[in-house]
Amino acid sequence: MSAWKAKRFWKETKAAEAERGFTVLLDGRSVKTPAKTPLIVPTMAMAEAIAAEWDAQEDEVQPLTMPVMRGANAALDKVTHQFDEVAAMLAEYGATDLLCYRAESPRELIDRQAQSWDPLLDWAAEALGARLGSAQGVMFVSQDAAALEKLHDLVRQMTPFELAAFHDLVGISGSLILGFAAVRDHLPIEQIWDLSRVDETWQAEQWGVDDEAAEQAAMKRKEFLRAKRFYELCQADQTG
Repeated sequence: MSAWKAKRFWKETKAAEAERGFTVLLDGRSVKTPAKTPLIVPTMAMAEAIAAEWDAQEDEVQPLTMPVMRGANAALDKVTHQFDEVAAMLAEYGATDLLCYRAESPRELIDRQAQSWDPLLDWAAEALGARLGSAQGVMFVSQDAAALEKLHDLVRQMTPFELAAFHDLVGISGSLILGFAAVRDHLPIEQIWDLSRVDETWQAEQWGVDDEAAEQAAMKRKEFLRAKRFYELCQADQTG
């Protein structure tokens, strides 16, 4: 990220229409990514969000305070050029999905996982056309090849910007199905986050909260919610 860190040199920040999309202008000059790609985003809402992030910079540009800009950078500089690889990598989560690997004991955790995750697998079978199986223990669960291919096809239907957001939703949660539930608004995003933390929540209830683990979880939750917002910005009305 240090490659594009700089002192604030501009006075006016503006979101504007551009060829093939929308951009952000700093004193009339279009922003570029760290790889010098012109910043062209799919919606005015995203351009306005990025413009607000640039406008909030006071002295030195701080990329960590600009999550929408970072998401756009990832979409343009990485995902666009490695789309097939990223899509395939995310689709592979279907073969090892968090929701499919269940505890062998104790009974309370087994029941909680079933109550939390079985409805999501049922939803995926109906809404996505992909039925994944589950099993207790850590042994590999062999999934139906047709179901995995269907999930792969659905991932590939996304745009590079959508895929950049989806990458974080799936990677942070550890679940392709939870990622789809998030982008399809199957459940509130906060509830989806909680469903990705069933095991951790149960452990904390038994043994108490570990401060370091709680801090890391809070950071992941923030990034998870940011990824959902980025996806929503991809879907916003093209006219703003």
